[in-house]
Amino acid sequence: MKTQAVPLPSKPLLLQQGWLHHIPAPLHGWIVPAAVTAVWQAAGSAGLLSPSALPTPLSIAASFVELCASGELYRHLAISAWRAGLGFLLGGALGLLLGMFAGLGKLVERTLDPSLQMLRAVPLLSVIPLFILWFGIGEFSKILLISLGSFFPVYVHTFLGIRSLDRKLYEVSLIFEYSVWQRAVKLILPAALPQLLLGIRLSLGVSWLLLVVAEMMAASAGIGYMIQDARTFSNTPVIFVGIILFALIGKLSDSSVRLLERRWLHWQNTYRGL
Repeated sequence: MKTQAVPLPSKPLLLQQGWLHHIPAPLHGWIVPAAVTAVWQAAGSAGLLSPSALPTPLSIAASFVELCASGELYRHLAISAWRAGLGFLLGGALGLLLGMFAGLGKLVERTLDPSLQMLRAVPLLSVIPLFILWFGIGEFSKILLISLGSFFPVYVHTFLGIRSLDRKLYEVSLIFEYSVWQRAVKLILPAALPQLLLGIRLSLGVSWLLLVVAEMMAASAGIGYMIQDARTFSNTPVIFVGIILFALIGKLSDSSVRLLERRWLHWQNTYRGL
């Protein structure tokens, strides 16, 4: 007796039967922040929250508009974006290069990887005094700190991505006499791409995290400096403006990499949740 396969639903069951399908998909991620903001504003308007400790979202929005109108916010944001972007590019590029060398060659793995793994275990905040002593408090030390933090996620995930390659596929490439370039482009890079993109996502997050540390350490401009300066004068709304900016920029950079994942990894047949 033949059994008929049960067809899978074309859309997730939750979206078919629940209330979520009434809301456009791009707005799903904003449901929780909107609810928290509404409760926050209501509690502040009712006098349940101290304005100096936890200002209302409307007062934070007013400070944001004021900073934009004066042009101060754009100046700080441009400097922070330059520091984080340059540090990420330098650290990520070096991590990609060394990760490929370690993943492709046993010699590099056995000689260089143990030292890098020891350095990865050192807390980055503990090297800040050395960076100040060696390189001063200028731009170079800040960018170098961000680069160091951006290096390890890309390095580790590039290495893991290459080593996750099916050995049988590699042997097939040898049978078809692929050149080194063909093997790298058609086999190794596609196999390592999921892990590599994950490493980039983690590296971007670390870049913004260390940017805050670097700018609060010693700086005369940047979002981190703006937060530190606002703390000195007890300007809590400006502190929240800086925190929200970091959160939005982090989310934007993460979403950009996830968009690349959807475009470049559409061939993956993996479980994506209900």
